[in-house]
Amino acid sequence: MGHRGPGHLLIAIVLAYLGILIVAPIAAILYGAFERGLGAFLAALSQPDVVHAFGLTFALSAAAVALNTVFGVLIAWVLVRQRFRGRGLVNGLVDLPFVVSPVIAGYAILLLFGRRGWFAPLVQASGIQVAFALPGMLLATLFVSLPFVIREVIPVLEATGTEQEQMAHTLGASGWQTFWRVTLPNIRWGVLYGITLTLARTLGEFGAVLVVSGTVSGLTETATLYIFRAMDERQYVSAYAVSVVLGAVSFVILIAMEGMKRRRSAA
Repeated sequence: MGHRGPGHLLIAIVLAYLGILIVAPIAAILYGAFERGLGAFLAALSQPDVVHAFGLTFALSAAAVALNTVFGVLIAWVLVRQRFRGRGLVNGLVDLPFVVSPVIAGYAILLLFGRRGWFAPLVQASGIQVAFALPGMLLATLFVSLPFVIREVIPVLEATGTEQEQMAHTLGASGWQTFWRVTLPNIRWGVLYGITLTLARTLGEFGAVLVVSGTVSGLTETATLYIFRAMDERQYVSAYAVSVVLGAVSFVILIAMEGMKRRRSAA
């Protein structure tokens, strides 16, 4: 009995802490979204600005996930399989989005591609607007979500080693055949887990996109930016409704991640 008291107290403290930080905010958002009924909730989600904001958010997320998956696997493979001067620096740069504020990343993009940016002449010559347009928003989204696939794939590559790849080469397989038939199946769970983390990060991105987008309603406004504007304009039901949808998508991603963890452990 003497050992149960402190254990129960710790459990109560943990549950109370999680309740304050997670359960209470979720309950408040749900209450605000449905306070005026289901009709008001659905009406808020059917607004053209909201529909466009969701479409833009999912489009940016899909593009960022695709690009960071391809280049993330490539970077991870190079860092694990190759030895070159500056490898430690590259490995450290991968974690830069973890320590740099997204707002600073957004300002850096403006410094490079803005009207007076370093690459302004190149941007003007190409006729493609980067800052305050979709390309800049994609760059910002790519930056903040860069590390996840890389950091999930690297330990898997290190654990699998090179024996199977060397055997495939010995049997006459080309580099691409070895990758598709040996390397990729071995790292698939790391890739999938990295994809889910990347997707979750891109859906919730706010700071960097806020700086580089210009926040033009119906043009460069993502779902998170819409929530910010709706709260500022006291359109609380709309803000809560969009928050509920994003939260629901995040919850589905969380369930998918847990499912992949179990299958990965079983494998």
